[in-house]
Amino acid sequence: MLKIYNTLTREKEEFQPIQKNKVGMYVCGPTVYNYIHIGNARSTVAFDTVRRYLEYRGYDVNFVSNFTDVDDKIIRAAKELGISAKEVAEKFIAAFYEDTAALHVEKATLNPRVMENIPDIIAFIGDLIDKGYAYEADGDVYYRTGKFKDYGKLSDQSIKDLIVGASERLDAEENVKKEDQLDLALWKAAKSDEVSWESPWGPGRPGWHIECSVMATKYLGDTIDIHGGGHDLTFPHHENEIAQSEGKTGKTFANYWMHNGFVTIGETAEKMSKSLGNFVTVHDILKEVDAQVLRFFLGTAHYRRPVKYSDKAIEEAKINLEKVKIAYQNAHYRLQDAAAALPEDAEKLALFQNLQQQFVTEMDDDFQADNAMSIVYQFAKELNIYAECEAVSAAVITEALALYK
Repeated sequence: MLKIYNTLTREKEEFQPIQKNKVGMYVCGPTVYNYIHIGNARSTVAFDTVRRYLEYRGYDVNFVSNFTDVDDKIIRAAKELGISAKEVAEKFIAAFYEDTAALHVEKATLNPRVMENIPDIIAFIGDLIDKGYAYEADGDVYYRTGKFKDYGKLSDQSIKDLIVGASERLDAEENVKKEDQLDLALWKAAKSDEVSWESPWGPGRPGWHIECSVMATKYLGDTIDIHGGGHDLTFPHHENEIAQSEGKTGKTFANYWMHNGFVTIGETAEKMSKSLGNFVTVHDILKEVDAQVLRFFLGTAHYRRPVKYSDKAIEEAKINLEKVKIAYQNAHYRLQDAAAALPEDAEKLALFQNLQQQFVTEMDDDFQADNAMSIVYQFAKELNIYAECEAVSAAVITEALALYK
């Protein structure tokens, strides 16, 4: 029985998809103004691991992950590079695919982009205005967070605390336009030197939060099974997605909310991020570190826990991955001279099957990859022991290798 820790309820819950054996899964993707750093890669690998395990358990996964290709950071990068915002996005989307392919990340079912969904975003905002959840102010459009009675439920924060936080983030000019300082921008009036689109409220571009509400519901339906992203997106991004989506549809936006932990760096275990300037890009890391090793480092920790990036951690991942690979290679080598006629070793086969079931049990418990890997190491040890026997059964090794995958 698969259980998932749901950020919304702060409990592990039995996973029950909307449609039998099918999973609709949306994960917030990168803002494409630079190469992804290892913190971005952590989220990508974590949810790729979740997706692959769901597929391993027999689910048909419709995995949607967006690209934010319209954003203040992209506009700044375009000015610095002397190219268009679209060209910046194209450059780093290509880099994302290259880096994640090296990490053996399975390509999403769909990677929608903001620029491709502007008409849908405008229509979505129009519906929110019609329902009284949003209002126009001098070419900008804002969402009335106070009208959504459950605002703050995902991040478990009170409206009072949220208002204090909002006052620290917003500038005076924006506050003047808003009915309430906690209201969030759905549409931003165009500035003379920025990319923009025509809308009923004048030329402009979408706010950040609205894009995911639109693309998740457009491609997966009003209610989706799983919504994922980094822990730092819980508030305000995912909180705002809920308010926007449920304000429009009147339905539960996502049944399960999953958030991965940060990658930390340095003696103080500081969160790695572009805003702090302490990040290392995957593009640069892969010049020195084998991609399989980096994937192993990122993917063998429990997704909700932080992981500390260091040379020592990478070296440990390299050693542990080598152990797993050697066991697999040894078994393949022995398969060449294994006796096809040798009767199955029922006891040894049962041991391998039992270890495989222990692996499933750990992964079924909210994708406990760290515990599951301890089972894999034990499996590798037992496989090595059997491969060293004077006579081995081809049937046993074949079955073990199938389970090992």
